[in-house]
Amino acid sequence: MQQGQTPAGMKNEAFPEKTMIFGLFRKKNNNQAIVDRQYAALAAAARMPELYEQLNVPDTVMGRFEMLSITMILFFRRTRASATSGQEIAQEIVDAFFQDIDYSIRELGIGDNSVPKRMKKLAGMFYGRLEAYSKAMDTGDAEALALALQRNIYPETEAPADMSGLAGWMITAEAHLSALAEEVIATGSATLPPVASPPVA
Repeated sequence: MQQGQTPAGMKNEAFPEKTMIFGLFRKKNNNQAIVDRQYAALAAAARMPELYEQLNVPDTVMGRFEMLSITMILFFRRTRASATSGQEIAQEIVDAFFQDIDYSIRELGIGDNSVPKRMKKLAGMFYGRLEAYSKAMDTGDAEALALALQRNIYPETEAPADMSGLAGWMITAEAHLSALAEEVIATGSATLPPVASPPVA
């Protein structure tokens, strides 16, 4: 996990009971291994080839950002009902997510003066997606979720790819996470389900 500076003072409007402050990175010693393990699992899930090969996610820098955002959002939503320790872990994982983004931006050669502005934009994108996807998922509206995914993943495309498969996977993943015991969440052992194989013709 890479270290870097992250935007501060961002508030989670979709979940007003939580104030998310990037850069605080308030890891407790006993949380470090848990956070690292869970973040690695969520990042690995976001890189599943099937998401890009079968569910129409573009295999680009922004496509990978979209998928990593989605796995973070799914885990964050799961921890709303968790104990305080689970919510703290979720906060630290989101902090780690933005630290890695910060590092990646700097690796692309973006100057230090431009990084904060880009981070602020990406943080706004993340919370916009959190709000839009949560609105659809809270009501189980797969069609609305697919449309939100199209708007975000293909923002400038007149004929965006079908996102119904990704929407279906997200709904399945949320049900999978909801069924996990709290011990799994508290120990950073949560996983996301694989993408279902397409039907054989």
